[in-house]
Amino acid sequence: MMSARSAFSRLNSKPWLWSFLAALLIWLATIMFTGGMGGGSLLSSALSFSAFFVIVGIGQMFVITTGPGNIDLSIPANIALSGAVGMKLMNEQADLIWLGVEAVLCLGVLLGCANYALIRVLRIPPIIATLSASFLLQSTAIAYGRSVRIQPPELFYSFCTGNVLGVPYLAISVAVLAVVMGYVLARTRYGRWTVAIGQNARAAELAGGRVGRVRFATYVLSAVFASLCGVLLAGFSGGASLSMGEEYLLASIAVVVIGGTSVGGGFSNVPGIWGAALFLYLLVSMLNTFGASAGVRLILTGLIIIAVITAVSGRSSARAA
Repeated sequence: MMSARSAFSRLNSKPWLWSFLAALLIWLATIMFTGGMGGGSLLSSALSFSAFFVIVGIGQMFVITTGPGNIDLSIPANIALSGAVGMKLMNEQADLIWLGVEAVLCLGVLLGCANYALIRVLRIPPIIATLSASFLLQSTAIAYGRSVRIQPPELFYSFCTGNVLGVPYLAISVAVLAVVMGYVLARTRYGRWTVAIGQNARAAELAGGRVGRVRFATYVLSAVFASLCGVLLAGFSGGASLSMGEEYLLASIAVVVIGGTSVGGGFSNVPGIWGAALFLYLLVSMLNTFGASAGVRLILTGLIIIAVITAVSGRSSARAA
């Protein structure tokens, strides 16, 4: 009994483990329903699609970690615009891949600066500022991309869709990126100040933290990661489209919350984002296998997010008491 309790306590002290456990249970339920068929291909697909959720989730996590009210709602429009820019600049030529990727990353920096300028200079709340920016970005994507669908260079497409021993190249690359960002969050001055500001911005400022600079860096980071997701998603999908970023508004928030990051700021973890991303994809796959409609899938995802936020709020209240 004591060993079971201690094991549960250790598991409860690492909230990101719950998302991986939930993903495992969903995967098992799906392959049981199909009689054990397609388990490996489902897992490989989950790793591929979850990689995009992880990219945008890491950027969103840094923003949310800086405290209540901080959120980036420009991610979907950023993805659409970046995908269109990247594909047009690459122009189906392998020797122009570097140009497309570099231009998209620079675009992300500019968009992040613009988002923070709306917040800091014009004193607009982050949720309104980034939502307004998304309308401008979407309009720009429509004007720039039109309805032309340019295919990615073959080399870029092979990287985005290829795999080794069933493990996608993209998933391996994003896993390395997650490790790097986990180190940045836990071991660097920027990461520690990000967490400290989320816990108490006033105290962090009195301790010498540059609150404005740190928050500026997080919005730029989020925009850069969204732009990176856009160009990779366009390469994976065989071209950019104006609607390809739509599902990432909810997903970028969901993977952060379900992964164990506090919506009130001041506490976050990177591993949980991977677990939450796998869980969300496998959940949708399971519902598709069971024949559920798109409406049911959206409702269930929303209910899960609400339940997790409620649980987090309950734990916070208990600690405060």
